[in-house]
Amino acid sequence: MDGTGFTLFDSAVGRCALVWRGAAIIGAQLPEQDEATARERLAKRFPQAAEADPPAFIGSAIAEIRALLEGRPTSLSHLPIALDRVPPFHRRVYEVALSIPPGETLTYGAVAARLGEPGAARAVGVALGQNPFPIIVPCHRILAAGGRTGGFSAEGGIETKLRLLTIEQARIGSQPSLFEALPLAARPR
Repeated sequence: MDGTGFTLFDSAVGRCALVWRGAAIIGAQLPEQDEATARERLAKRFPQAAEADPPAFIGSAIAEIRALLEGRPTSLSHLPIALDRVPPFHRRVYEVALSIPPGETLTYGAVAARLGEPGAARAVGVALGQNPFPIIVPCHRILAAGGRTGGFSAEGGIETKLRLLTIEQARIGSQPSLFEALPLAARPR
């Protein structure tokens, strides 16, 4: 083993996983259909990783991920992720994704525009589809044009993406939230 470890942990959406090497997270995994499938996928993605007790920084990351998945607006952008093996364009896409707060969304085109590459919406989608840190790098917060969901490469696909956005109480497209549709005087405070 090269010091690469992983741990599975329960969350409000199911059993997730974090993989680390040294003092950095090198991968995250959203729930699979069952634990055997989760372990199989981890073994394919990180063959050098061994199941281990999580170090303190991973324990803290797990607590923050659980909080987010329980509906508490928690930013994970400060978590130490290893971007050294991520292609430069993907890294730039992930940096924009990390800047999107819980409950907010951007389109693939808006991310491309922020990168100074307005014609690169499809390339943004490709980069997000290869995100090794789902939930930490919140690719679920990036949608297709016109409020369409776009794709999602985690188990469950678009259904999982919508579930994560619902947990975060994100608006999708131009649909107002339940309370925004009320007259100002009738909105809860």
